[in-house]
Amino acid sequence: MRALMLQGTGSDVGKSVLVAGLCRAFANRGLSVRPFKPQNMSNNAAVTADGGEIGRAQATQAIACRVAPSVDMNPVLLKPQGDRTSQLIVRGQVRGTLAAARWREGRDGLLVDVLDSFERLSAGCDLVIVEGAGSPAEINLRAGDIANMGFARAADVPVILVGDIDRGGVIAAVVGTRAVIDPADAAMIHGFLINKFRGDPALFDDGYRAIEARSGWRGYGVVPWLADAVRLPSEDAVILERPAANANRQVTIACPITPRIANFDDLDPLRLEPGVALVMVPPGTPIPDVDMIVLAGSKATIPDLAFVRAQGWDIDIRAHHRRGKPVLGLCGGYQMLGRSIADPDGIEGPACRVEGLGLLDVDTVLAGRKTLDRVSGRAQGAAFDGYEMHMGVTTGPATARPVGHRADGSAEGATSADGLVSGSYVHGLLALAEQRAAWLARLGVAASGPDHGASIDAALDAIAVTLERHVDLDALLALSERAGHRDRG
Repeated sequence: MRALMLQGTGSDVGKSVLVAGLCRAFANRGLSVRPFKPQNMSNNAAVTADGGEIGRAQATQAIACRVAPSVDMNPVLLKPQGDRTSQLIVRGQVRGTLAAARWREGRDGLLVDVLDSFERLSAGCDLVIVEGAGSPAEINLRAGDIANMGFARAADVPVILVGDIDRGGVIAAVVGTRAVIDPADAAMIHGFLINKFRGDPALFDDGYRAIEARSGWRGYGVVPWLADAVRLPSEDAVILERPAANANRQVTIACPITPRIANFDDLDPLRLEPGVALVMVPPGTPIPDVDMIVLAGSKATIPDLAFVRAQGWDIDIRAHHRRGKPVLGLCGGYQMLGRSIADPDGIEGPACRVEGLGLLDVDTVLAGRKTLDRVSGRAQGAAFDGYEMHMGVTTGPATARPVGHRADGSAEGATSADGLVSGSYVHGLLALAEQRAAWLARLGVAASGPDHGASIDAALDAIAVTLERHVDLDALLALSERAGHRDRG
């Protein structure tokens, strides 16, 4: 077994991108590589070929390995439904809902699932590259940990610590991690990577040597700012807090940020279109007068719909529609656009039925089996390829005017009588260039971006080339051979 784990000095230090880049770099060397994340927390998920769901980042990392994503790549996924509750997904399937206060007891036994998936994954490849979650320096979370050192020690996988120099204080972050973690945990860390460096790396030579001297760990490289990472699918909600670059674009599309927004990577193909300015509207800000509004998915549709009303965004959306401008709802956003949403079994909270925004003549009932399917078909005369991942069934007169049809001929989505409001359950609806062009043509702008999959693939290759230049990959590969052989010292 060859395996290597990347942990971080904190969240958002770039672990996901580095794992994806390393996966592609080693795959380009002819190795059979697999990504693995023991535990992820994200509402951006993807559907696997084996009928489950995993974190979006692990699906991207699977693309980097040039293999289909599998539930074993992310055996434990937490999908926040509110500030204190999360849906628990184990090996791709819902296992229940956990309150934050019960997480420590709730994760008892999950390490068995994690190790089982890891062993199954590693048995079928040359190398597994593991991504930690958060930071091992969060020692208040160490007891019962399955995401960082708890996994590394149980599976005996050597660790590289990643520090983010762009946020400042990287010397203290790396050395401080050594200072606060348990000595047995520190013994699992064999070195560090400095990520997101801007400028001449030689300027950091003294700092690099200081980290080596004070931590006792060797450095494996200084990774420059990876501009191509912007073309990879978004997973962490922190990206929503960053304003988009101000550019002169032909059309502007707005998406309000709800507290439980999910699968907002559906918007990435629009964000990367040269002629489109994508505005993510934060709470406390009205939706501006734009060319199109997109309502993204939600992990808890009814609470997010209430939030839309509390922000006054329902008024903005109706005004936008009265001005004769289009609205597109994706998954949870589609459900919000209907006449009503019923939750008779209390899936999202107390059993209830609420009024929707009333822009689509449909009703949704949140009941039954969770839909997890890969889908393809045609809409607006163009092909689409994506996946469905939702609770509930939506019916009503507007479904007689579907957005498109799946490959099996079944209707998908709904359209208002005036043609301005559309709802679809397809995640990735806008990924193919031909489909995206059909939507943008309605706004009078020509799409010029490639299929989103081709853009992702090109970005992964570019990142891999950069890592080959700036990281000691041969040494990392040699280190990976220590996995499962603690007696080697």
